[in-house]
Amino acid sequence: MKTKKLINAGADAVDEMLQGVLAAHPRHLYAVGDMPRAIIARNGPRKGKVGLVIGGGSGHEPTFLGFVGKGLADAAAIGNVFASPPPDPIIACAKAVDGGTGVLFMYGNYAGDVMNFDMAAEMLALDEIEVRTVLTTDDVASAPADQKDRRRGVAGNVFIFKAAGAACDLLYSFDDVERAARHANARTYTMGVALSPCSLPQTLRPNFLIGEGEMEIGMGIHGEPGVAREPLRPADAVTDELMDSILREMKADRGDRVAVLVNSLGSTPMMELYIMMRRVKSRLDDAGLVIHTSLVGNYCTSLEMAGASITVMHLDDELQRLIDHPCDCAMFVR
Repeated sequence: MKTKKLINAGADAVDEMLQGVLAAHPRHLYAVGDMPRAIIARNGPRKGKVGLVIGGGSGHEPTFLGFVGKGLADAAAIGNVFASPPPDPIIACAKAVDGGTGVLFMYGNYAGDVMNFDMAAEMLALDEIEVRTVLTTDDVASAPADQKDRRRGVAGNVFIFKAAGAACDLLYSFDDVERAARHANARTYTMGVALSPCSLPQTLRPNFLIGEGEMEIGMGIHGEPGVAREPLRPADAVTDELMDSILREMKADRGDRVAVLVNSLGSTPMMELYIMMRRVKSRLDDAGLVIHTSLVGNYCTSLEMAGASITVMHLDDELQRLIDHPCDCAMFVR
């Protein structure tokens, strides 16, 4: 059975979405004239500021383009659904936001993204634009702790990009922006659960199969296999399983502060997310941890996939300042 979507033609969905985004958010965003998939912040880039370029495949909205704006990312390069942007829009983004002090690339750790962003960085070096890269690797399920550099970047991107964007906005040096971005990534942990698949606009077919009474712990945001397929259990039990993995690895001390995100993968409603948030708060209270800030909603989705993820960032004084720093983006304001 084919899924139902409010689209025109599958092949046009990404470009038509971008046209709609620009129509809805002209105060925040514009596209490079000959490169409509290079989305730039109107009030972000400026002379003497490290430029922050994020990006990746479509289908995860509001990641990535929703986090473009003053105080966060200066630009986002947009690919097809679940596919890396090619080098050209990445290069266009970097040139548009280069303030003369370097450009930082940040994106999830996926092979296609690494290849295309690295290719763009090599081409920008020919124009004497210095580029550095920090990959996000917050998905606890995707590799063991001693192989964190192999992990995927998922919903933790929201906090990691936020910290890096604030460092840029505060005019940190290039070295310090890179250090802050790596520090934010190292202290961010995400675990997710999928309940039902999504379908690509081009196919209108589920991109994986899952039983009626099943869930998959640790499934990736493109449908990558998780770590366990289990019978669906009540929300508290599912939340506990996700939090167990996060707390086991985070190794926080009582009294430490955290930032929390309970994120829908697309079709899981706010009611269910807040039921999970209730349990997250209980678990953190039991561990003696203090929630400094919390987000609940759609932040890093997988089209219409049902399921949710929990992200915890282990704060210190610097990360708290960076998370609290104001930003004004198309789909995220603090």
